Amino acid sequence: MDYSAQLDTALNRLHEEGRYRTFIDIERENGNFPHAMWRKPDGSEQPITVWCGNDYLGMGQHPVVLAAMHEALDATGAGSGGTRNISGTTVYHKRLEAELADLHGKEAALLFTSAYIANDATLSTLPKLFPGLIIYSDELNHASMIEGVRRNGGAKRVFRHNDVAHLRELLAADDPAAPKLIAFESVYSMDGDFGPIEAICDLADEFNALTYIDEVHAVGMYGPRGAGVAERDRLMHRIDIINATLAKAYGVMGGYIAASAKMCDAVRSYAPGFIFTTSLAPVLAAGAAASVAFLKTSEGQKLRDKHQEQAKKLKLRLKGLGLPIIDHGSHIVPVIVGDPVHTKKLSDMLLDGYGVYVQPINFPTVPRGTERLRFTPSPVHGASEMDHLIRALDGLWSRCELNRAEMSA
Repeated sequence: MDYSAQLDTALNRLHEEGRYRTFIDIERENGNFPHAMWRKPDGSEQPITVWCGNDYLGMGQHPVVLAAMHEALDATGAGSGGTRNISGTTVYHKRLEAELADLHGKEAALLFTSAYIANDATLSTLPKLFPGLIIYSDELNHASMIEGVRRNGGAKRVFRHNDVAHLRELLAADDPAAPKLIAFESVYSMDGDFGPIEAICDLADEFNALTYIDEVHAVGMYGPRGAGVAERDRLMHRIDIINATLAKAYGVMGGYIAASAKMCDAVRSYAPGFIFTTSLAPVLAAGAAASVAFLKTSEGQKLRDKHQEQAKKLKLRLKGLGLPIIDHGSHIVPVIVGDPVHTKKLSDMLLDGYGVYVQPINFPTVPRGTERLRFTPSPVHGASEMDHLIRALDGLWSRCELNRAEMSA
């Protein structure tokens, strides 16, 4: 076996399909988000505006968050020093878990190093806790959920995206006595559409199933205290396990689940992804706790309101250009290009020619033929940044002779 040649073959295949992923080396400017500096491959630098970041509200540079992190760094140093079981549990971790449990109205919360690990570890562990468990998973669930369900070794059923009737058929076909769990998302990140939370909860009640929701793209963003879409719709009490992140709207790093004290204790005790991983650095836990607490307040609501206003403005202006956007009413703004090579070229031209950074989204993240640019406006994207983006897209769309027929939700 020529291992080097095999690697060449695998990488060349991605290049030929236009799906090779290129990292853009950027340096964020503290206090100047969404502006950053792009370090080009030739060593030169160019100022850019980030239009695809997941720091949705700019909390990664908020003074409240930075102050908490500085204080924790000075008090404790850099790392946590171990797993949660071996010297890695500090007052900062416990404080953050209490803040998150309060956020979601649950008895407890359990921290992980990322929401990916939280999903993978929890979903792969649940069959150990409920022998014979059948997991019903939305077909567009995040890769971390798919991986957790795949690795657990138990039975799984995949229902068509947001298709409650199909989910009912699958539930009705299985043994009524078998333990069941329905796993889905509140906001699906590629199209920006919402999961039918209430309808799924109704089915869960009818078929005695547990509910597991991923609120990764919703926490901090929706609800009167930023707990997500389930809070906005007054449905949190009907969800058994809530998964979310601290790395998007909260602007720091980490993931978690919120659930009953007994559920969190069982996952804590059985999940290898929790047991054998060094815990978050205390400085990260401190910053995340400050961010969560701030976004629970009326000042947090002002940011959420401004964010929704910005997203609506951008979608309205893109529609005015006739660009093929998908609009499901969320804060995510996908513009469909439909070809991986064109998507990458458009992204490159926006970056190099206009200083607009938006990463191409290609297969397998989205289905072939739906390749896109996904914009994430924030409260700190000003009028001048938006004007510049619109002019750039209008010019490049015409130059590349791309379709301007709008895609409706």
